[in-house]
Amino acid sequence: MSSSAFADRPQKKLVLFDVDGTLTPARQSATPEIIELLRALRKKVVIGVVGGSDFVKISEQLFVAGSSAVEEFDYTFAENGLTAYKLGKTLPSQSFIKFLGEDKYKVLVNFILHYLADLDIPIKRWFCRGTFIEFRNGMVNVSPIGRNATTAERHEFEAYDKKAGVRAAFVKVLQEKFADYGLTFSIGGQISFDIFPTGWDKTYCLQHVEDEQFEEIHFFGDKTHKGGNDYEIYSDSRTIGHSVSSPADTMQLLKELFFEV
Repeated sequence: MSSSAFADRPQKKLVLFDVDGTLTPARQSATPEIIELLRALRKKVVIGVVGGSDFVKISEQLFVAGSSAVEEFDYTFAENGLTAYKLGKTLPSQSFIKFLGEDKYKVLVNFILHYLADLDIPIKRWFCRGTFIEFRNGMVNVSPIGRNATTAERHEFEAYDKKAGVRAAFVKVLQEKFADYGLTFSIGGQISFDIFPTGWDKTYCLQHVEDEQFEEIHFFGDKTHKGGNDYEIYSDSRTIGHSVSSPADTMQLLKELFFEV
């Protein structure tokens, strides 16, 4: 590699992980078992995490007593890499609002709020869970039931959404209405979808690792289907993609690929 920052790793490879559904249950914390496995993996290769959530949320989920996410991973990419850390040091960032502009942003948000108000979901108590639109540095996150939903409510809505296609229908309307905005709409997690400038998906983080000239870049994610927020980086020609269904699945696959079973 062109840099000596990772000269202590015997394999010149980078392994990147999605957070929700890959390293942790949705919006929950990582288990000590998976953290220990990641620490062992880090002795072999360079590791990083890339999530759509902001840095605070990712840090909460990957916090281990005595250490933070930026200490446990060589690379920490929040908001798809719009907020980025390498070995604990910040890397250049970008802003959604600068890209779109205040006027277009207001039109987009007003339309989303009207759509939410007219949304017909049978379980009305879902609408009392607050924070339907969350503005982040590099994207907007939209949740039809509100991001303050409990874990049980998240599971309940996810099951309903798989049958009713609430998020998919919402995204389709936005794609048609704002076709000239240069935006991508990506469904991820259990209860929400992301809106970000086209090209600012999880492949955005790859520009931060180009100078290291890794021999291989592996990516593990659970939303790897087309339309899922892991799809672009999973299918990118620069990565070797691995589709997983849970943190336990991730652990098993890591053992098969990087450790003697």
